[in-house]
Amino acid sequence: MRGAITVLGYWGPVLVWAGLIAYLSHIPSLATGAPGVWDLVVRKLGHVGEYAILTTLLWRALRAHGLPAGWVLVGSGALALGYAASDEFHQSFVPGREGAVRDVLIDAIGIGGWMALVRLEPRIPFLSLADGNDED
Repeated sequence: MRGAITVLGYWGPVLVWAGLIAYLSHIPSLATGAPGVWDLVVRKLGHVGEYAILTTLLWRALRAHGLPAGWVLVGSGALALGYAASDEFHQSFVPGREGAVRDVLIDAIGIGGWMALVRLEPRIPFLSLADGNDED
């Protein structure tokens, strides 16, 4: 029973969020309606935010398996970065979209920002890496 709860409760949100990212990537044009350069700024901040959230959900899911804290942190970042790269590859096949390495790098800002927050701010209880697992 615990396995089913882990899958649904922890990995379900990861799959839903990853699905939302894939859905948005399949839309031919995602203009925000913001004037001028602000459209670009809003869209790129969206990249940062969506991948910070994905990394958060991955981190939460991996922690549920009782893995060492260091593995959880690196694993969540690596999985999110891999998804970012695959998403940009997917976009290269969508009419009106392009797959761009620069967008993966922008996604990496959100991923790295979350990882830095977790690593550097252990005083926030839900972010603490001190969960009883040995850090490897």
